[in-house]
Amino acid sequence: MRLLIIGRLSGELVTASRIAMSRGAAVTQADGIEQGLNALRAKGADLVMVDVALAIRTLVTALSDERIRTPVVACGTGTDAKAAVAAIQAGAKEYIPLPPDPELIAAVLEAVTADARSFVWRDPAMERVVKLAEQVARSDASVLITGESGTGKEVLARYLHTRSNRVQKPFVSVNCAAIPDALLESELFGHEKGAFTGAVARRIGRFEEAHGGTLLLDEISEMDVRLQAKLLRALQERVIDRVGGTQPVKVDIRVLATSNRNLAEEARKGTFREDLLYRLNVVNLRLPPLRDRPSDILELAGHFARKYAEANGVPTRPLSAEARRLVMQSPWPGNVRELENTLHRAVLLASGPEIDADAIRSPEGDALAVAGPAARAVQAAEAATRGFVGRSLAEVERDLILDTLDHCLGNRTHAAKILGISIRTLRNKLNEYTDAGIPVAEPGHTRALAAYG
Repeated sequence: MRLLIIGRLSGELVTASRIAMSRGAAVTQADGIEQGLNALRAKGADLVMVDVALAIRTLVTALSDERIRTPVVACGTGTDAKAAVAAIQAGAKEYIPLPPDPELIAAVLEAVTADARSFVWRDPAMERVVKLAEQVARSDASVLITGESGTGKEVLARYLHTRSNRVQKPFVSVNCAAIPDALLESELFGHEKGAFTGAVARRIGRFEEAHGGTLLLDEISEMDVRLQAKLLRALQERVIDRVGGTQPVKVDIRVLATSNRNLAEEARKGTFREDLLYRLNVVNLRLPPLRDRPSDILELAGHFARKYAEANGVPTRPLSAEARRLVMQSPWPGNVRELENTLHRAVLLASGPEIDADAIRSPEGDALAVAGPAARAVQAAEAATRGFVGRSLAEVERDLILDTLDHCLGNRTHAAKILGISIRTLRNKLNEYTDAGIPVAEPGHTRALAAYG
């Protein structure tokens, strides 16, 4: 956690600084707005605390113009309501009265550092992904996370970071699809003063900001192929060149990338460099769509219902039986993101002791679309077919054997009969999987019970 405090250090701000440091934050101090901006350009920060007497609107506008997305919190002595309102209107996220309450400072720091998008899963299809993620989390290997839009790729990336050896260092995310090509190079690698119109000062890029930690390149398939060459050099040599710079800069980062496209197909079309794909794809974590992980639907729905009830200050309500049925029957083309938005609306629309089916609605207020029996059968068949694409025969065979063994609660004889193989062949296969560190169900258990006791 990196905290920047802007303002002359009165006794109250000194106390706030000491509280923050006692909570593990690295604190940088600046006297005024311009000095604070220089500190942000040079070092970055996770949070800015600024004296309410300073020109907060100037600071917020400058951050916006330079695409620096660090949240700003205003601080002021006494209980000047007008100053607090003016600070919020100027763009500050919160107002903290001084002298500071240690618990309030701690809560603000925790809110900034905590990942509000909790990683929630229950389905066996996700269990395999999580198991592999945990196996590679502590390494520095590049990881490519793929899956449809809304499946939770960035959430999984943050999960990897929290279980890595770099957890105490920054996690920096760049959405390659949201930044114009002309600006993305500067966003990634930084620039020197005067490198282009609007470059009013040297600014470090996301690579330097993530030094020692993890850099997530979100939706990397949207990056222009010419910039991909510079990215490849940065990954191979662990050095970058700021735009307009003359000296290479060394960086120590672990790179994660996400894509909702098939990058192998993009490489064949010439829109994605094949050598960059090999560099990124040391490990591939493929997130299944929500329709292929039905056990996650109600688990996530309950999580979002609790989350948004707390966020909106309303009572926490369970989903009614009819609402649960409706949620389970929806195809969720927008995946977890669509489910989250739907439950947020439901929390706001619900009345009574439960979230009823009437509250489960589309953004336009219409009843939620539900797939009929025939459509659900087609979806299930398509999902099964999609599950084979891009996988080796050995992987498909392994999952078939392990899923069948789960179905038989670990009974080797029954599983072998269903699979049409001898018990000896089954045991040989299971020994191979065990030697490779893959959980195998013991008699009377499924893999989940075998793996976790």
